[in-house]
Amino acid sequence: MAETLVHDIAPPAPVETRRRPPRVRRTPMTYVLRIVATAYLFFLVAWPVSLVVTHTFDDGFASISSLLQDPDTVVALQLSAYVAVFSVVINTLFGVGISMLLVRQEFPGKRVLNAMLDIPLSVSPIVVGLALVLVYGGRNGWLGPTLAGWGFDVIFSTPGIIMATTFVALPLMIREIVPVLEEIGIEQEQAAQSLGANAMQRFWRITLPSIKWGIVYGVVLTLARSLGEFGAVKVVSGNVLGQTRTATLVVEEKYLNFDQQGAYATAFLLAMVSVACIVIVAIIRPKNHS
Repeated sequence: MAETLVHDIAPPAPVETRRRPPRVRRTPMTYVLRIVATAYLFFLVAWPVSLVVTHTFDDGFASISSLLQDPDTVVALQLSAYVAVFSVVINTLFGVGISMLLVRQEFPGKRVLNAMLDIPLSVSPIVVGLALVLVYGGRNGWLGPTLAGWGFDVIFSTPGIIMATTFVALPLMIREIVPVLEEIGIEQEQAAQSLGANAMQRFWRITLPSIKWGIVYGVVLTLARSLGEFGAVKVVSGNVLGQTRTATLVVEEKYLNFDQQGAYATAFLLAMVSVACIVIVAIIRPKNHS
């Protein structure tokens, strides 16, 4: 009878359980802070926005309908959308490039460039618009007369509105992408380079997929900022009815002319576009993406 070799059966490897985050002890101060934060957001954001919505529909959809039947208002809404799209595209292209430059390269003046990117956030948009007029004004601007001689007007035209809007929204894209680039590091890019991938292949196959959500959030913030820009646009546009009047200028004009329903309706449309973008991003983003 052949011997039967009996081998000890190795115990199964322990299954790694997902550790739950430690529970924080709740104290009375915790609930006080929650109440304060909730009240702060309610009185500063939720309540004012809800009042705009409720006042918009005081008469049902009549204010929205009359707004969309006004040709000048429709032109203003179209211009705002046109400017916002151009601003998003320009800021996305330059935002990704500048972010790559700041994170991946070392060069003299890097800190100065990084500090200059915060100027649009720290300076009043009115100052931004005035600065653009001083440079690109058709009469006394540094470059304005030359460009006007070539048949290209910047101030009091659509290019000036796009330039002002792009300027004030530029940091939003960069400040979303830079932290992501710093977090992912360069190890994967170096590995791809060692395998023979060129710079363009490394960007399209490694870097861009890694920063795509940073770009998405930057696009949403840039779009919202572009649609809501008022100060710089008011200076450089000239507020010409049916030509350079944007939706935000329509809100001011209607409110000052005691057409509050029209002002509420226009503000509601602008707010809903931004809210819709935020909701869409919240739905499509991965659950494990913080």
